[in-house]
Amino acid sequence: MEEKDRGNAKTLTGVVVSDKMDKTVVVQVERLVKHPVYKKYVRRRNRFAAHDETNECRVGDTVLIRQSRPLSRHKRWRVSKVLVRVA
Repeated sequence: MEEKDRGNAKTLTGVVVSDKMDKTVVVQVERLVKHPVYKKYVRRRNRFAAHDETNECRVGDTVLIRQSRPLSRHKRWRVSKVLVRVA
């Protein structure tokens, strides 16, 4: 399936933590946020359900996900590209 160009769609990079569903993967995105009082960097994690049309992603793969229209109750992201494959 050809992906349409969504000029202002957000893209995130994360690691696949679950591939047990059909055509769906759970991607964990990590970011560093500076603590407002202590000024130390804190790791924040978010998990997104992403659509994987070809079921090619495996647990541990690093993927690029792109925001899309709602595909189901929890899915609002699509896997754009697999950046790093786990052997």
